[in-house]
Amino acid sequence: MRRAAIERLLPAAYQRAAGPGSVLAALLDVMETLHAPDEALLADVDVLFDPYRTPAGFAGYLARWVAMDHVLGPPRPDAPPPLPVGRLRDLVAHGALLARWRGTPYGMRTALELATGVTGFVLDEPADRPFHLVVRVPAAAAGLLTVVTRIVAAEKPAAVTAEVVLADAPPAGDRPADADGGPVSYGPAVGRATVPAPGPPPPPGPSPEEPS
Repeated sequence: MRRAAIERLLPAAYQRAAGPGSVLAALLDVMETLHAPDEALLADVDVLFDPYRTPAGFAGYLARWVAMDHVLGPPRPDAPPPLPVGRLRDLVAHGALLARWRGTPYGMRTALELATGVTGFVLDEPADRPFHLVVRVPAAAAGLLTVVTRIVAAEKPAAVTAEVVLADAPPAGDRPADADGGPVSYGPAVGRATVPAPGPPPPPGPSPEEPS
């Protein structure tokens, strides 16, 4: 709020006393300075809630707004970010879609691909273990098993058990460290990822991908 606008809100006696060089004039100048940062923030407040324009430190807060806080894990001040900020922005941008498809194979694969930037996740239900899901993780996402496990636990149907296994894992010496056990060599952030719409619903009957 500008000094002149603040002055107009004062009683007439105070306005007359706020002449140049007066103590009140100095106080009004200080008030204008104190208001400036908040007014600048409010002028562009929509930036805070746009996943691709919000400051990097605010992206994690928005992830909690769209119920993707399980990706972040328990907050620890000394812990590195579990994902590059670009992938976190993608998860926030697709939060409504992920909520709509939660509990389905499409929803789980989409969340995993957005979070890791890797495709090729396979969801199997062993014939000898009903209500059990095996998520096979591509070797390219081996360094993000902690994040993958959190996503699987949140996206699977409540009545289903699940396990995460590596498919075609590289030799142990070539495998990047897990997110909680050391630095991870990330690829480029996805950045404004687009997710293909799910195909037409399958005909009635059991599906090899969906827990029965």
